[in-house]
Amino acid sequence: MFRDRGIVLLAIGQTLAWAGLYYSFPAMLLRWERELGWSKPDLMAAITMAVLISGLVSPLAGHFIDRGRGPSLMALSAILGGVALVFLSMVSTLWQFYAIWAIIGLAMSGCLYEPCFALVTRARGADAKRSIIFITLIAGFASTISFPLVYTLAEAYGWRTTVVCFGLLVILIVSPLLWLGARQIEFARDIDPARSTAGTDASEAFLKRPAFWFLAVGFSFVAIVHGATLHHLLPILNEYGLSSEIAVLAASFIGPMQIAGRLAMMAADKYTSNHSIAVAAFMLMGAAVLLLMLSGSSPAFLSTSIILFGGAYGTVSILRPLIAREILGSQNFGAKSGALALPYLAGSAFAPFLGALIWEIGGYDTLLSLLAGLAIIGCAMYVVSYRLAART
Repeated sequence: MFRDRGIVLLAIGQTLAWAGLYYSFPAMLLRWERELGWSKPDLMAAITMAVLISGLVSPLAGHFIDRGRGPSLMALSAILGGVALVFLSMVSTLWQFYAIWAIIGLAMSGCLYEPCFALVTRARGADAKRSIIFITLIAGFASTISFPLVYTLAEAYGWRTTVVCFGLLVILIVSPLLWLGARQIEFARDIDPARSTAGTDASEAFLKRPAFWFLAVGFSFVAIVHGATLHHLLPILNEYGLSSEIAVLAASFIGPMQIAGRLAMMAADKYTSNHSIAVAAFMLMGAAVLLLMLSGSSPAFLSTSIILFGGAYGTVSILRPLIAREILGSQNFGAKSGALALPYLAGSAFAPFLGALIWEIGGYDTLLSLLAGLAIIGCAMYVVSYRLAART
C-alpha cells in the first residue's frame, strides 16, 4: 500500500487535517475555559455548530465528488479551514468564536473522512476497503499529534500562537497533500465523471428505504457516544481527580488504540464479517464509557477504557462507508455517503453540547451512563438495518 502514492498522500493529509481542524478543539477546551472565561456549554456550542454545519453541507460535497471535483473540493476546504484557524487567534468575544468555528465546520465538510472515503470508494469500488483501512491506520495518529503538541506549544507560547501554527500547517501542508492525493486517486483509471450521476431515481429512492434510516440513526448514536466522550475526556478525568499530564497522556493514546483496532480488524477479516465486527464495536464502546467512570479509582480501568474506546471507534470509522455500500449499494455512492453523513455528523455535532448540559444536571457519572445506553440502542438499530437489507 505504501507504493500507492495517492493513498499515502491522502493518509498524511487526513492525519494533519484531523489534528488541526478537529482535535485541536478538545485539546484546548480547558485552556479556553480558563483564559477566556466562557462556560463549558458556551464553548461546546461552537464545536456543535461546526460539526452540524459540516453534516448539513456533506450531501452537497458528495455531489461534487460524484462529478469528479473531489481534488479541488478537498484542497480549497483545507485552505478555508487553515485561514479560519489563523483568525481564531484574534477572537475576543463569544460571537467571534462561533463565527470562526462555523467556517471551520464548512471546511470540515470538504476535507475530512466523509469526502475522502466517498472519493476513494467511488474510484476503487469494492477494492476501497484496503485503501480506507490504510488511510485510517495513519490518520489514527491525529489525536496523538494534536493533544501533546497543543499542550507543549500552548504552555510555551500561549493558545493564540498555537492555533496560528496549526492554521499554517493546514494551509501550507495539508491542502497540497489532499489535492495531490485526491487527484491521483480520481484519475488513476478512466472514470467517467458522469457515471455516478446516472440514475437519479436510484439516488432518491434510497431515502425511502427503512434500512437507510435505521442505519443512519444507529451510526448517529455512535457519533454521540464518541463525540461526547472525546470532547469531555479531559474535564472527565479532571473531575475524577487525575492530573493534567495523565489526562493528556490518556487522550494521546486514543489514536494508537484506533490503529490497534484497525489492525485487529485486518487480522480478523478472513475469519469474520464486517457485520460481526460492527456489532462488537458498538458493544465495546458502551463498555469503554462505563469503565471510564471507574478511572479515578485505578489506572487499570482508565487504560482498559482507552484501549476499548479507541479500538472500537477505530473500526467504526472504517466500517461506515463499507457497510453503507453493502446495505445501500454502490450507485450514486457520493450522494448516499453524504446523506448518511448528515445524521451522523449531526449526532457528533450535538454530542459535546448535550454532554455539557447533562454534566450540569447530573455530573459525568450520569453522562457516561447515558452514553453506554446509547451504544446499546445504536447497536440494535444497526442490526435492524442489516436484517432489512438482507431481505431485499
